[in-house]
Amino acid sequence: MSVPDLPWFVYAILLAPLGAMLVIAVYKSLQVRAAREWPSTQGKVMVSKAEVRDVEVIDSSREDRHRIEQRNFANIVYEYSARGETLRNNRVSLGEDRGNFEVAETLARYPIGKAVTVYYNPLHPHEAVLERDLPKGLWGCLGIATVIVLGIVFGSAIGLHRLTEFLTSRVADPRLSPLVVALGVFGCAVALFALAMQRQASLAKRWPVVSGVIKRSEIESYREAPSESGARGSMMYERKISYTYRYQGVSYTNVQAGLSSNVASSSSWLVRKTTTDGAAVRVYVNPVNPAEATLDPGVPFVWLLWLCVAGFAAGAWYFATLG
Repeated sequence: MSVPDLPWFVYAILLAPLGAMLVIAVYKSLQVRAAREWPSTQGKVMVSKAEVRDVEVIDSSREDRHRIEQRNFANIVYEYSARGETLRNNRVSLGEDRGNFEVAETLARYPIGKAVTVYYNPLHPHEAVLERDLPKGLWGCLGIATVIVLGIVFGSAIGLHRLTEFLTSRVADPRLSPLVVALGVFGCAVALFALAMQRQASLAKRWPVVSGVIKRSEIESYREAPSESGARGSMMYERKISYTYRYQGVSYTNVQAGLSSNVASSSSWLVRKTTTDGAAVRVYVNPVNPAEATLDPGVPFVWLLWLCVAGFAAGAWYFATLG
């Protein structure tokens, strides 16, 4: 069985995310190796609370290529002495904390007043951490992920190539077999996505429900990314609802009104305000990761996905039988 003769850059694009993961893992491993030589000193936790920070997220659909999200972080501020100077830091580990991850667990691990061991950079004492080890099993997980990704990429490429060859002699017009395969694959991909969203919504409906308060309800405007011709994108409007809630003694803030992404529109009246600041709401909280929550566990637009699936299936049938 031969590998399809695809341009090298196609494989490069498919494997780029895996390569980026491996580069990051190697970089973090080198950081850990360097941190093992750092001296340690005793410190004390002075602040231990959840806080909300703005995080910049890549968004290629926007003109400025990014958007700002509010995420929950465990703010652990500890005090320590190095070179005769009393310093403060709030970095817990060498890993990158992008928020909404193990907030409650970190707060429980480092309560106010706890004595801690602080590892600091002897050349730059302001650089310090409480944990200097990589997550256990990181390289094992990356190895498994590498095998899976390579299997999916090359298996899919070879499989689609063989499927196209198989259909060539069985469709009305052999030249349309690649199109039939493409429509079938896209339809299956959309169907899997719709099923995943429905399953996620089904699980969310069984999450614990707590009381929350609308912090802010507003309409955000932004401009879409330029078109391929270079024309400037349209102005878009998106409803943003920020609400606060408490779960097991920890306060959180969330800005998603549903499990699906907030719907954007080119007409501001379509996304006009439907809630009042300060209003009480019911919040469905993920017990595994309480930083994840929703006001509405349903997926109101999933029928559009199934409509797309039907369209892809009808297109594949038409070109396969009628040409």
